[in-house]
Amino acid sequence: MNTPTADATPTNGRPWGDLTRLREETKTPEGCKVEIAEELITVAPPLDNNHNVITHRVQRLLYTVIPDDWGIFQTVGTAVPPCHSLFVPDLAVAPEAVLESEPGNYIPAAAAELVVEVTSKNNANHDRIKKAEIYAKARVPLYLLIDRHAPGGPTTPLYGEPRHDVYRVLQAAPFGEPLHLPAPFDMDLDTKVFPANDRA
Repeated sequence: MNTPTADATPTNGRPWGDLTRLREETKTPEGCKVEIAEELITVAPPLDNNHNVITHRVQRLLYTVIPDDWGIFQTVGTAVPPCHSLFVPDLAVAPEAVLESEPGNYIPAAAAELVVEVTSKNNANHDRIKKAEIYAKARVPLYLLIDRHAPGGPTTPLYGEPRHDVYRVLQAAPFGEPLHLPAPFDMDLDTKVFPANDRA
């Protein structure tokens, strides 16, 4: 569902004001995710079980390598004010101090060290194209896309080195092959632990 939104004029020193309030006031069924992409509100339905299992397994692996003062967050918004966008990635890795210093329920996307999105049937192109563009504009260092619905079969591209609105593909691993996350993570992600996608 896409809904036209209010003007994104900054209010009280915070980015967008009315736009953020409209997002918070959007009435949606429990479990749905509300995001803003270039002043359009999008509402995603609750996630399926395979989606949740993948997110959980990636989170568990990441906790073995991140510093003690970083966190892995599933419900924090990542704001990109110049693009009038606010996403809630499946996982956002950021220093805890960033969240403690920001009132509300979102942080600047640029403060995240890594964002992870897992595609669903209804949002796969959005994650591949629009979110990649906007995360690159925000200069998020690493964007991991777990693309369960890629045309050639499930795959896991890792994007990095953002320049303007474009990332470089650092690596892409089909499900079943390892994918290396570079520093500051320096770990191999075993995609064999991702469940099959036959019912998703």
